[in-house]
Amino acid sequence: MTSVSEISKTSNWPTNYGDPTWLLHDRFGLFIHWGLYSNAARHEWVMNREKIHPDTYRKYFKYFDPDLYDPKIWARAAKEAGMKYFVITTKHHEGFALWDSALTDYKVTNTPAKRDVLLEMVNAFREEGLKVGFYHSVIDWHHPEFPIDGLHPQRDDEVFKANAQNRKIENYAEYLHGQVRELLTNYGKIDYLWFDFSYPTFDWGWSTGKGKIDWQSEKLEKMVLELQPDILLNDRLDLGRGVITPEQYQPREVLEKDGNPVIWEACQTLNGSWGYDRDNLDWKSDEMLIKMLVDTVSKGGNLLLNVGPNARGEIDEKSLNSLRAIGQWMRLNSRSIYGATNSDLLAPVDCRYTQKGNRLYLHIFSWPFRHIHLDGLSGKIDYAQLLHDASEVQYKEHDPNESLTSISTRIKPGSVTLELPIQKPDIPIPVVEIFLKD
Repeated sequence: MTSVSEISKTSNWPTNYGDPTWLLHDRFGLFIHWGLYSNAARHEWVMNREKIHPDTYRKYFKYFDPDLYDPKIWARAAKEAGMKYFVITTKHHEGFALWDSALTDYKVTNTPAKRDVLLEMVNAFREEGLKVGFYHSVIDWHHPEFPIDGLHPQRDDEVFKANAQNRKIENYAEYLHGQVRELLTNYGKIDYLWFDFSYPTFDWGWSTGKGKIDWQSEKLEKMVLELQPDILLNDRLDLGRGVITPEQYQPREVLEKDGNPVIWEACQTLNGSWGYDRDNLDWKSDEMLIKMLVDTVSKGGNLLLNVGPNARGEIDEKSLNSLRAIGQWMRLNSRSIYGATNSDLLAPVDCRYTQKGNRLYLHIFSWPFRHIHLDGLSGKIDYAQLLHDASEVQYKEHDPNESLTSISTRIKPGSVTLELPIQKPDIPIPVVEIFLKD
């Protein structure tokens, strides 16, 4: 097992980026996608999917009025779920600024909201003790200098494309850098900057994707680190560095580069959509969400779990209920998550290990009949207990020098058999806390 502090030193983390130790310790954050697409309520890529013209899309700007918005409720829900940081979409691909930007009129203070909702949010989450992260799209389908390509909503509008053929990406890049400067200057200490996204390998024949040259990523990164020297960055500026961010899938194993563990974060939704999507009912169960959190940490990663508030400024009750369920589990089991990472030991079938020093945590995804066999732990355990109630778990050690036991049991020499209650405890994912000998 590599400890959290060791990971931060050996994972090819850029020396000029901030210290990632807090991220590796906290393990669990809240992603928030909120913007004009919340009015459409048909996925955050609705402008792209339905090829909506900017003039038509402006109706969402005209009627964006989150009159029920109370970021203190959001922050409290995140804290009670056990989350330690949050990342909010300051600007998604639609180009709408969720703050009072001086560089555009396409901003929240010019909607019926007439308030800097980002400032209120940052203050509310800070008050609850969460670290602050900003998501910022390097794509902008609203900006007049952003070229039309195969992802642009007007990709099939020949008249629009003809009128936009003289657009200059370098002019847009200047705007992009200017807005990032605002965000990192006007809102205090920002702990994490989450860019989205580069696509240099895309090729539609008549257009190609965009990457570090288009965004002037080296220059942008340099400015970010000058303004906020302690900040963490993700890996989506096409520079080959930063927190690795797999999206909507779980890696099969610990992520490594050149034989060293890397810092990574699984980005997951509650129902497959990032923005508010009224008719999407593909909700993950509470148990599945807890399993995803455990699975991520068991592979040395973080989980950034998303909610999509609606256009009135509320997180829907279904999402809040999921956060509450995770929080109830975390209240009893969080020490198997915070500061923990993957173990070098091989977990039993349908279980996951996390480890923190000499404490090994066995997360049981499928409750067995009375016994679980742990390979390679004979003589290494000092004590074991169910974590949620600190009740002792008795166990039997099998001599590593003995031959394989009877063919009916096939218990491996050197293994340990945990004696579990027949009835599964009333908790989604029971955890056995195993104290290893020094």
